[in-house]
Amino acid sequence: MLLKDISFQTPQENILYDEVLLHLAGKGGGGQVLRFWESSELFACLGKICKEEEDLKMEEISRDHIPVLRRCTGGGTVLQGKGCLNYSLVLSKERDSQIVDLHKSYQSILNKIITALKQLNIEASFYPVSDIAMAGNQKKISGNAQKRCKKFILHHGTILYDFDLQLIDRYLKIPKDIPEYRRGRSHLDFVTNAPVFAADIKNALTDVFGVDRREDHLGREENNCLQLLLNTKNVYIKQTG
Repeated sequence: MLLKDISFQTPQENILYDEVLLHLAGKGGGGQVLRFWESSELFACLGKICKEEEDLKMEEISRDHIPVLRRCTGGGTVLQGKGCLNYSLVLSKERDSQIVDLHKSYQSILNKIITALKQLNIEASFYPVSDIAMAGNQKKISGNAQKRCKKFILHHGTILYDFDLQLIDRYLKIPKDIPEYRRGRSHLDFVTNAPVFAADIKNALTDVFGVDRREDHLGREENNCLQLLLNTKNVYIKQTG
């Protein structure tokens, strides 16, 4: 598996680069990839079918000029910014039968994430459909989503490790579709940061997913594909200014 530890300056580039990796894998120009990224800018990111008026406190979003984008995967609306590490996986269905089925794929992939966290003395558990929470207090540290194509899937998730949790309460409404284990808790009672450094998370995940190659730059085809998407696909719902 190839490791790409690449973060971009803009939210749009960070969102679209995952699509580039999935697209190139599907056309035979790339293989399985683990990517890490973290946004230097705070922004809200909606899942494929989420509605901003249902998920976001739009008055606060507008007042504070928070960009709002939509990603290609399902899942709920999240905030991105410093202290929130993202991992993206492009995985082959042919290489792993466990990821052919949607629900089995979440369990298989997130169990590996949990194994990596355990190496860092973080005891966490899988909560269907797509969450990881601390084992003791059941506070969420990771949400996940997927886009599934014929031969490959894009699975990406977050790990909160040093995020300002007050921002979640400030900008996000309580979602309509909530997991049973949340038990009606507010944002601040439901989410937490994992007590670990980003570099350690990266090292543990790199080990668990069997990375054997690393690149810290875009290949020519990746760059061309990203530029094409930037010119033709607008993922912004609301921009700053």
